[in-house]
Amino acid sequence: MGQAEAEPDLAELERRATASGPAYGEGAHIVCDGLVRIYKTEGVEVVALQGLDLLVEPGELVAIVGASGSGKSTLLNILSGLDVPTAGVARVAGADLLTMGAKERLRFRREQVGFVWQQTARNLLPYLTAGQNVELPMRLAGRKGRRERAAELLDVLGVADLAGRRPAELSGGQQQRVAIAVAVANRPQVVLADEPTGELDSATAGEVFDALRHVNRELGTTTVIVTHDAQVAEQVDRTVAIRDGRTASEIRRAERDGARVSTEYAVLDRSGRVQLPRDFTGPLGMRDRVRLTLDTDHVGVWPDRPEREERP
Repeated sequence: MGQAEAEPDLAELERRATASGPAYGEGAHIVCDGLVRIYKTEGVEVVALQGLDLLVEPGELVAIVGASGSGKSTLLNILSGLDVPTAGVARVAGADLLTMGAKERLRFRREQVGFVWQQTARNLLPYLTAGQNVELPMRLAGRKGRRERAAELLDVLGVADLAGRRPAELSGGQQQRVAIAVAVANRPQVVLADEPTGELDSATAGEVFDALRHVNRELGTTTVIVTHDAQVAEQVDRTVAIRDGRTASEIRRAERDGARVSTEYAVLDRSGRVQLPRDFTGPLGMRDRVRLTLDTDHVGVWPDRPEREERP
């Protein structure tokens, strides 16, 4: 008998892993892989995220939608460093949000990510002027040229003439545009916005969204917006829907032959799971389980019915 083949050493295993292709999410600004968040209150466990997968590429403008309790706000809190995931992978701009210590997390929130709250009062300190609010994060980070940078950002966002006013002297839309300037003051790679137009009328909401889109395009800042506002969700190139703590579907929009075309996809997660829309499963009576068939160019999904009722 020939000599038994030697077991591969660690170097060989690493070579094989590298040769198999790029790692999941390589190059993305936001990577969520099997993300889990469980809250425990008085002995009761609530699973807010149940193995969520999400990739956001550098420079993307993405809207995240979902019913109340779907997990979208939990996701945003984790991505901003305000909450800590229970398990899985969560990386933003190369930072590992699962393993960061308290000091690293503070630095991350101050320098690598910007945040805009729905409640306008939470974004700005009431005793500082608009200009001073924009300067504050730069002051905390020890940056120079703060006044010039603040003036530039307020000008870009169309509120340069309001630099000397305090938040109480600004309208809701003006406050949110100043808040966006605060969020990008330290040149973060990612901006997260939680219902930034939720307290505004339609016209003002459109202005605030235009400001976010301007920051995304002109500064190249990756931007993720959690929203219930259909006007906002329909204007981004990609809308991701979350249901029951997982990414369920997404809509991608593109210009084709002078027209804006939308295509809806079900999300196939890293474990091969897919959530079928209730609008599809309900009329067909699909529940509990379905049958799958593999054809040359597609997978068939069939209701579990007695053989006599099955499609020939």
